[in-house]
Amino acid sequence: MKLVSKRVAAVTATMAAAALVAGCSSGGGDTGGGSAEGGGTLTLGILGEPTSWDPSQAHVGHGLQPYQVTYDTLVLRTADGTLEPMLATEWSYNDDRTELTLELRDDVTFSDGADFDAEAVKANIENLKNNNGRQAAQVAAVESVDPVDDDTVVLSLSAPDPSLEYNLSQAAGLMGSPETLGTDELISTPVGSGPYVMDTAQSVSGSQLVFTAREDYWNPDLQKFDSIVLKPYEELTARLNALLSNQVDATILDASTAEQAEGAGFETLEDYQVDWQGLLLLDRDGTQVPALADVRVRQAINYAIDRDTMLESILRGYGDPTQQVFGPDSGASVDELDSRYDFDPEQAKDLLAEAGYADGFDLPITAGPGFETAMAALTQQLADVGIRVQVVSVNTQTFLDDLTSGKIPVLYQNLFQGEPWVAINQIISTEAIYNPFDSTTPELQELITAVQNGGDDSAEEAKAVNEYISENAWFAPVYRIDQVYSYNADTITTEKQTQQAVPSIYNYAPAS
Repeated sequence: MKLVSKRVAAVTATMAAAALVAGCSSGGGDTGGGSAEGGGTLTLGILGEPTSWDPSQAHVGHGLQPYQVTYDTLVLRTADGTLEPMLATEWSYNDDRTELTLELRDDVTFSDGADFDAEAVKANIENLKNNNGRQAAQVAAVESVDPVDDDTVVLSLSAPDPSLEYNLSQAAGLMGSPETLGTDELISTPVGSGPYVMDTAQSVSGSQLVFTAREDYWNPDLQKFDSIVLKPYEELTARLNALLSNQVDATILDASTAEQAEGAGFETLEDYQVDWQGLLLLDRDGTQVPALADVRVRQAINYAIDRDTMLESILRGYGDPTQQVFGPDSGASVDELDSRYDFDPEQAKDLLAEAGYADGFDLPITAGPGFETAMAALTQQLADVGIRVQVVSVNTQTFLDDLTSGKIPVLYQNLFQGEPWVAINQIISTEAIYNPFDSTTPELQELITAVQNGGDDSAEEAKAVNEYISENAWFAPVYRIDQVYSYNADTITTEKQTQQAVPSIYNYAPAS
């Protein structure tokens, strides 16, 4: 059973990590850029279009944004991460936080005319669970969905889930028309209660998806444009060229293309970080690499890394060095931890000698495509203290099996810095995909339980988890990465979305 849950989480974790590795005035006539007068068209360059518009197949980060065009969520997550009412007007837990009661709007319909009500909530959450959607783990704790009346529904949980309200602003909260869920028609054409509807006549898969403002939408304040056009570009160069040629108003780039966009007069959102990158020292019991069982060895690895140099040489300064896996926006970060393992190769050598590895040891590190430069730097830095790195290329066909079966002792990866409970279940708990050796201790389990039952104090409780795994060197983070999201300030305004790879659709407006 544990392996199944880890594999469900694997899809979430792996795809979230891939989001960043991957990442408007238009000359295209009626699908041109947003008007400075208000209304007009917003044209966005996206990484790829949904393979299905069934909300059970929605994803996170850049993969969530297209669904926001046509689907409302139960809870609205504002740009700074605050949770506010959307389809649910209010919500509350029982005393032991195993029942979440949602009060719903009574004036909402789907684009096919069906009413939104408690039965629709039940149908959508069960659709996500039963179809094992890409984000089914977001509702793993939900045992039943029980309508009380048309406008009230109770979610009963197997155990407290501090991330549930957050998840209801994400894929788990997307609401589609109940009669369409699971149908073939929903694969190509979304049917939601959201601010826009797809114009199927103008939409061409692989080229552009066109949406027009829905008439009689319950919240017209969210309809800041007359229409929205999404243009998929998988290649970074294609997205850059689309921006430079004014085919799109905004798109996601990276550090290698940021200066070119800025030099051409485009704006880039500042202080926008979503992911961290670094080493996951997974084999903490020394099953495959005996040296890793000694905490001094894992600490030595951390001391051996010159994070500042790697940031400047690899990311051109687009990011911040970090020594902890919980991000600044999570509420669980601890400032002092970012100086716990400052670059000190002599300290690394001393620790290795104390642990009995004065002559070093062999360390296989698995890394995927795109990390070659980082691995070259780490190989040299670790060699300087006596650790002999052997780089193992990721086999994309067998990666999940290799990871979950404990064949990867150390992994270099790009990972999402999410809410504390999300992060714990991604990389720390014994259910986490990125804890394949089930590392834990009674002390850590007690700290995790405190987070799970912490309610509004969960993030504060998670600081102790952060301190524990940092002191025990479960990971060797290198840096937090700046999102490079560039846009045409002459046509639109936008703002970053906390802990999301691209802005939410609600964060755009015509330039004034």
